[in-house]
Amino acid sequence: MINKIKDIKSRQIIDSRGIPTIETDVILSNGTTGRASVPSGASTGKFEAVELRDNDNNQFFGKSVYKAINNIEKVIKPLLINQNPFNQKKIDLIMIEKDDTKNKSKLGANAMLSVSLAVARAAANDINIPLYKYLGGIYASTMPIPMMNVINGGAHSNNKLDFQEFMIQPVGSCDITESIKMGSEVFNELKRIINNHGFSTAVGDEGGFAPDIKTNKEALELIILAINNAGYNTDEIKICLDAAASELYKDGKYILKGEEKELSSCEMINYLDNLITEYPITSIEDGLSEEDFDGWKKLTCTLGHKCQLVGDDLFVTNYEKLEFGIKEQIANAILIKPNQTGTLSETLDTILLAQQHNYRTIISHRSGETEDTFISDLSAAVNAGQIKTGSMSRGERTSKYNRLIRIEEDMIKS
Repeated sequence: MINKIKDIKSRQIIDSRGIPTIETDVILSNGTTGRASVPSGASTGKFEAVELRDNDNNQFFGKSVYKAINNIEKVIKPLLINQNPFNQKKIDLIMIEKDDTKNKSKLGANAMLSVSLAVARAAANDINIPLYKYLGGIYASTMPIPMMNVINGGAHSNNKLDFQEFMIQPVGSCDITESIKMGSEVFNELKRIINNHGFSTAVGDEGGFAPDIKTNKEALELIILAINNAGYNTDEIKICLDAAASELYKDGKYILKGEEKELSSCEMINYLDNLITEYPITSIEDGLSEEDFDGWKKLTCTLGHKCQLVGDDLFVTNYEKLEFGIKEQIANAILIKPNQTGTLSETLDTILLAQQHNYRTIISHRSGETEDTFISDLSAAVNAGQIKTGSMSRGERTSKYNRLIRIEEDMIKS
């Protein structure tokens, strides 16, 4: 006998930036519960699904989510009572059809996703298997290599760095436990170096440092020094960038204030080409603006054979946008953020499309996170190969790494 959905309860909780978000419990007829919460981004693509907020300045400066919670209680819940929690596609489709907008603006992608993820977790709990096995079945067999954010710039800091994230990727590790060891050692060595330079070692939203430096090359030199001082080399640990170039794009130009440069698309491509020639950079996320399609074609043609080119704002985990990118041969990898699209089913469909066309997939956190470790299970379930979940500090980041350690242990045992 299948246990059906008996009740859905949602509440407003606080994310890692002190801003409200939604947590939802889905309760089955036998009392089994699945709980999920949704993150929120600071640097968001203009084409992301809508995160419904109250815009009431008397409540959390307009950031409260009571409207979205009311949509769960009054609209979504009545539709899902007595539904089969194992029919994820149907449940997500019910919500999508009820919302009936292209960007989830009626019910809110945050409301829909919290329910969607909680349903999946309830189903996994009901049959007493780990979430990654429920989502991936017998095909879940590969642990991701982390991209660890160690220096922040752009919208994630108040320094003068133009690029948003400088990450390390321990490609020379043999398992997730060693990856985390390598990342931790480099992170702590970087902290020592930054402190010795007289900069603050306070960390930003994603756990990385934000030293008061101006140029991207300064950041890269600090990271390489930390890698070497920690006893590794740049064959074992590579560097990945998130340029977040949509934030730099003004009137057809890329404005790099820290570098005191104003670049055209072609000049920006040359700038990135020079960086990957000079430094051990293997991945660039959002190297150009989400609206600079002609530039993206040139970027992919020029650098696609040398470097992983990741679309985040460009694709926003959207099936149709990825289809367009595949057709136009734009980028060669996609960042996957479930809250950009609003349901688990749509997220999985987009991942499958990417993998069918040899686009690499990177499962990603957001700058405003919760303790929910769903993305760790998702990365293992779909054999994503890579994951972004922040640095080696802040509990909402390290909880994801710790979950990956447990998943790897379970995979070996199984």
